[in-house]
Amino acid sequence: MKSSDDTGLAIGEVAGKFGLATHVLRHWEAMGLLAPSRVTASRRRYRDGDLYRIAVILRAKEAGFSLDEIRELIAAREPAERSAVLRRRRAELADRIAVAQASSELIDCALDCDHTDIAECPHFQTHIAGRINPTPVPHVPV
Repeated sequence: MKSSDDTGLAIGEVAGKFGLATHVLRHWEAMGLLAPSRVTASRRRYRDGDLYRIAVILRAKEAGFSLDEIRELIAAREPAERSAVLRRRRAELADRIAVAQASSELIDCALDCDHTDIAECPHFQTHIAGRINPTPVPHVPV
């Protein structure tokens, strides 16, 4: 960071650091997710706290949070408010992980199959039988 009156990074520097377009940072600011300081000529200056906030936003997006949910998390003043959003997202993430794990197991099964038509392989059929006759799985809140 620079050590002058305009300490902090310019929007272009920050965008480059995170591989983002500058309009993304402006959009996040308009949504209330970021609040960089302003200096001469109303130029945005991003400080360390802003960089951490951007990293949190990016990680939350990777976890499947919408920008509205991220704003809800950031605005939460009570741990209970934040926990409600986090628990909901964690349950959805657990479901996505389960689907990804089942897909990985299906691929492993297919890689081990010597049948000409994989759909005729009894072992493979066992893995996909649940798609034909799905059994409801109760969702356990986390």
